This record gives sequence, structure tokens and C-alpha cells, in this order.
Amino acid sequence: MLNLKHLASGFCLFLLVQTASAQLGFSHEIGVIAGPLQFRSDYGVRGDEETNFGNSGFGVGIIHYINFAYRADCNCYTTDTFFNDHFKLRNEVSYNKTNLEHLGKWVDPSRTTIEANQLRGHKGVAKNLDIGTQLEFFPLSIRDFQGFAYSFAPFVSIGVHYTSFTPEVSTTYANPNPDAVGDVTDPSNFYTAWEPGSVDASPGSTWSVVSSVGVRYKLTKLSDLMLDMRWQYYFHDRIDGLDHQLSFNKYNDWLVWLNFGYIYYLD
Repeated sequence: MLNLKHLASGFCLFLLVQTASAQLGFSHEIGVIAGPLQFRSDYGVRGDEETNFGNSGFGVGIIHYINFAYRADCNCYTTDTFFNDHFKLRNEVSYNKTNLEHLGKWVDPSRTTIEANQLRGHKGVAKNLDIGTQLEFFPLSIRDFQGFAYSFAPFVSIGVHYTSFTPEVSTTYANPNPDAVGDVTDPSNFYTAWEPGSVDASPGSTWSVVSSVGVRYKLTKLSDLMLDMRWQYYFHDRIDGLDHQLSFNKYNDWLVWLNFGYIYYLD
């Protein structure tokens, strides 16, 4: 179950930011994003391209921007400062899902050991609901971009997201030992080198740092198209339902997400 208490707190903070910005007169933008992602987890070999492309998923989201360069209350530009003309605040609620399996040399068909069969039978699903904020920096003038001085506006961003994760775990391997439970509650159905408790599909929540690089294309006076490549690092290693705790498990779960978006300016 999603951690609704924390999500509700985050949403209330989101509304507070909206109210404050509206009273200050800043303008707003809303949009939608969607695109493919690679989830880098403890499944497979992290640096193996077969694993990285095989464990790919999809994400969607709703985004909101506070535009400091323009005032909605007077239909005019704000004070011409560097911050107002080069920064926007991006708020987001998004969801991503990735089907996971072990790929690479350890599950090659030539391997017929019990361990290889355990890895081949082990499947998972990473499902994450995010809410958070990023500060976006535009090297070129936001005012000039809105005035059609140029068609493309590159940007970089960094921010923090709160993530509620609900992984799923399954296995088709059944330990032939008659004392085995025969399902995902029995550690003997999973890779024997892992410590008990490595496989855990319990839901939970964590924080993550998000950074991205992208570009906007001016479509009309009140709309943009956006392309955004995101890197997101979670402060937890059970986002995928697996933390095998071996010596080479050095990193928490993270993802790379290519977003395509449409943004509309609220006049």
C-alpha cells in the first residue's frame, strides 16, 4: 500500500507553494510527460547492456511550473533580475513501472546449475509513485524565449523527490526439497549466495535526488514541447524488492528516464 500519509503531506506542501506563488503574482505552466526508462537495480549485472536494455520500463507524470519572469496578475513581466529570467520551479507527480529479470552471463543457457535456474526463475516489478520539486536553470533568457527570439531553450535541473515504492516479486523455481515452502516466502527458491532477507517485496518510501538536462521547443505563444533526460538516485536499495548485500552491491537503485512533454502556459 502506498504511504498515503506522507503523500498527503507532500501534496499539502505543493498546494502551499502554489498559493504563495499566486499571491506573489508569478505565472504558472502545466504539462504532461511520458517516456521510456532504464531501471538500474540488483537484477542482472548492473553494467551489462543486455540487463540495462532488458530491464526497461515506462513512466508518466503531471508537471507544474512557477514562471518567475512573468506576472499573471498584471499580464506583464516581473522585475528583470538574473534569477527571474533564468530559473523556473518545477513541481511534479509521476509514476513509473519496470518489469525486472536477471539477464547476462549468469543466466546464459549454457549454465545449468541450481543457482542459474534460481536466477532465471526470479522475476520482479518496480512500481514507484513520486512527488517532488526541481529548480530548472535556463542559460538563455526566458523572456526572449517567450517572445520567440529563438525556438529552443536548453535547461538543466536538480531537485528532491519523495518516492512511495510497491515492488512485486515472483519465482518459477521450486526447491525440490520436500521441506521447502515452494513460493516467494522461501529463501531457498532464490539464489543461494544471497543472505536470508535479501528478497523483500514490502512496500515503503524514501527520498531521491533528481537531476536532468533537456530542451524546450516553442510551439505556440502559450505552449512548448519538451525533451528531458533524467537521472534519479534513490536513498534506498529495496525499490526493486531485492537487496542481495553481496560485496559488489555498492549502489542503491537508480534510473535513467527519457521524457517527452507538452507544456501549456496559463494566461
